[in-house]
Amino acid sequence: MTILVATDKFKGSLNATEACSAIKKGILQYDNTIKVLTCPMADGGDGSLDVLEQYEPLETISISVYDPLMRPIKAAYKINKDMAYIEMAAASGLMLLDKKERNCMYTTSFGTGQLILDAIQKGVKNIYLFIGGSATNDGGTGMATALGYRFLDQFNKELLPIGQSLLEIAKIDDSNLLFNKNNITVKVISDVQNPLTGQQGAACVYGAQKGANIEEIKLLDKGLNTLAKQLVKQAYPDINQLSGAGAAGGLGGGAVAFLGAEMISGVSFFIQKTALETQIKKVDLVITGEGHLDHQSLAGKVIDGVCRLAKQYKKPAMILCGRSEFQQIPSLSIKRIYSIMDISTSEKEAMEMAYSQLMKLAYQSMAN
Repeated sequence: MTILVATDKFKGSLNATEACSAIKKGILQYDNTIKVLTCPMADGGDGSLDVLEQYEPLETISISVYDPLMRPIKAAYKINKDMAYIEMAAASGLMLLDKKERNCMYTTSFGTGQLILDAIQKGVKNIYLFIGGSATNDGGTGMATALGYRFLDQFNKELLPIGQSLLEIAKIDDSNLLFNKNNITVKVISDVQNPLTGQQGAACVYGAQKGANIEEIKLLDKGLNTLAKQLVKQAYPDINQLSGAGAAGGLGGGAVAFLGAEMISGVSFFIQKTALETQIKKVDLVITGEGHLDHQSLAGKVIDGVCRLAKQYKKPAMILCGRSEFQQIPSLSIKRIYSIMDISTSEKEAMEMAYSQLMKLAYQSMAN
């Protein structure tokens, strides 16, 4: 029997490689004659570069940038020949801030723009921008400012590129850009399909987890709408209802407008990079997983992509996760869902002992 283990990270406890390792060990404890293949996965969220590095030789570039609150920090990105792989979370991520510091009214994606500019100045022609885990809701104006764009109010005063300023944007000045859009190709790797504004938009769906209250979320949504209108007014692309434009607080749409970027499904990108389809064809069982299995997991994330491929090739699939909001997922033909919380005495134990608990869960999944 051959089993393929292809999981995402278990956020806050295990990266994707560790999760795959724990599951493999649990399976082999049950029966060491089983052949277990591991394929760590990602979908564009934070941790994507750690996974990518296992499939492609990458050089790490570390530079000084500004964090979401414009404080100097060190952040890294990866390069391979004329390609750069940049993770937004490294410079503009939510995890860079304490809980009390989180409020996307006042955060900026400026540091992400600094990473992009550094890569361009080093001669990179192709940029892959992974935009999960952001702390921002600035529509990508912070990133754009680092690249030479200026956002002005009705009095021609330059605005700080933060969420709070979006409502005041009256003009976008691109007369002194620090790069040439025609010399680079940018692909945005995202794990969500939200539009820029509205009930499913960046602010309404993700603003609260980035620290905004109800009134601030309304202002941020209006601000993103203002940005979208100004873009159209000044002959930039109309990004308001573009699928994925609302990713990373609107940076998805901002990258399309300011960099001429193309949006790409994160899980599709990693399915190709890992040759997952080829691996699934030759195994008897597929196991996937992540930390928290919920409705978002079924909207273009790792579990959704892996299980749909398994279903396509008529391979049975199981999910091992930290916590699950489902007993079954009929649309994906899952054999069974196993959760660490079902065998743990507390969430604290589940998080702190995630590796051993996931091993135990994998063993049980084989025994059942």
